[in-house]
Amino acid sequence: MKNAYIFPGQGSQFTGMGKELYDGSTEAARYFETANQILGFRITDVMFNGTDEELKQTKVTQPSIFIHSVIAAIMMGDNFKPDMVAGHSLGEFSALVAAGAMSYEDGLKLVKVRAFAMQKACEIEKSSMAAILNLDDQLVEDICKEVSSAGNVVVPANYNCPGQLVISGSVQGVNEACEKMKMAGAKRALVLPVGGAFHSPFMEPARQELADAIEKTEFRKPLCPVYQNVNAIPQTDPAEIKVNLVKQLTAPVRWTQTIQNMVSDGAQKFFEVGPGKVLQGLVKKINKDMEAMSA
Repeated sequence: MKNAYIFPGQGSQFTGMGKELYDGSTEAARYFETANQILGFRITDVMFNGTDEELKQTKVTQPSIFIHSVIAAIMMGDNFKPDMVAGHSLGEFSALVAAGAMSYEDGLKLVKVRAFAMQKACEIEKSSMAAILNLDDQLVEDICKEVSSAGNVVVPANYNCPGQLVISGSVQGVNEACEKMKMAGAKRALVLPVGGAFHSPFMEPARQELADAIEKTEFRKPLCPVYQNVNAIPQTDPAEIKVNLVKQLTAPVRWTQTIQNMVSDGAQKFFEVGPGKVLQGLVKKINKDMEAMSA
């Protein structure tokens, strides 16, 4: 029986996240304090006591989820025995650190660069995202192409599970695509309250900035295969992992395909490590026979 460990991305944050870990272990508290030093502000204050609004800022959200997820994995000690790992968007960084591909400190520094670079990219040009429910993936892709070819860029961004695909692009492109998708039979086309068009060409300035930081970071061979977002394929080669991690910012998150591939490769139990239970729900929607639980 193979165990898959999965790590959440943006949207799983909540006030009080990580406090139990901090209070329950001096070792965990040390990791939290290291994060405060690396980030240059007391992110623990925001994680434990901040408002929803404060937690929603990209520069806070991404490090918060990474810190919580990785420390939760570290605190599992010998009970953390993955045969394979994956993370959704930001969660890929947590998965790589938990699997030993890079240090906690280096991972957090990259997440810091990523968060600030994405925030800056969002401010260059207004952009948007929307969740499309109950429409065939191919139809969503076709409508995105149709709208984009007319000049308003919109692309598939997150293949979350069958019948749930998030699109990303210019404000006008996303709005136009939403109207067309409703007409094509989508149950809902819901514009999301996010800062900008993640996993789209609008993140190109952030991709370049992150690429420089990733290039300078030491990556090691992980202790198990890491299924990466850009192609949903298991990877253990540090050089390839780096390349895929850079591409991730402007490419779609292929989560449906990732879970399907993990199941094909023998995964029978999925453990979500970090805040929230979003990924457990997606696993069960992708394959109803799978066991998925919090770690």
